[in-house]
Amino acid sequence: MSDLFTEKARDWDANDMVKQLSSAIGGTILNQVSLNAQMRVLDFGAGTGLISAHVAPRVEKITAVDISAAMLDKLIAKPELAGKVEAVCQDITSKPLDTRFDLIVSAMAMHHVENTAKLFQTFAAHLKPGAQVALADLDKEDGSFHPADAQGVFHSGFDRGAIQSILEQTGFADIRFATAHTVKKEDKSYPIFLVTATLQ
Repeated sequence: MSDLFTEKARDWDANDMVKQLSSAIGGTILNQVSLNAQMRVLDFGAGTGLISAHVAPRVEKITAVDISAAMLDKLIAKPELAGKVEAVCQDITSKPLDTRFDLIVSAMAMHHVENTAKLFQTFAAHLKPGAQVALADLDKEDGSFHPADAQGVFHSGFDRGAIQSILEQTGFADIRFATAHTVKKEDKSYPIFLVTATLQ
């Protein structure tokens, strides 16, 4: 599989929209989820570690998973994440990890995965009983958020009710939504939700 983010990785952290999004999502995760120093966390679609950077100081360890080696190279070069975050470059939907986590976080990665139900089943399989997810992505939009020629984009956002239904079918409960941020682009607004849920 080609790395669609090789070019983007170079100046990803300097992108103002990315910085604002990551700060807002990271802050909302800290507000919505109780973290502690014993927790092991999986950051799905971790990219350059912008969300991991918010969570890492409050937990024991983060496993940062992404299929972009270029993005993960940026993550592991950050001194503030050294010793706290390990990077794993693989598709866990087809090649699962043999670890169970207390929390899975993800920011703006779900729309890059074609089968959402399978993704949530993968999340459930990587969680301890009673563990949580905190997942952020676009609310349903008209397809204009990404350029028309964008590769690897399978969803124009998500309907919150549909996400809740899939989570419930996968064994999650206590499902809660918050609006973490709203992206403004060319006179359009794109709300970003954070959904938290607990595996039963």
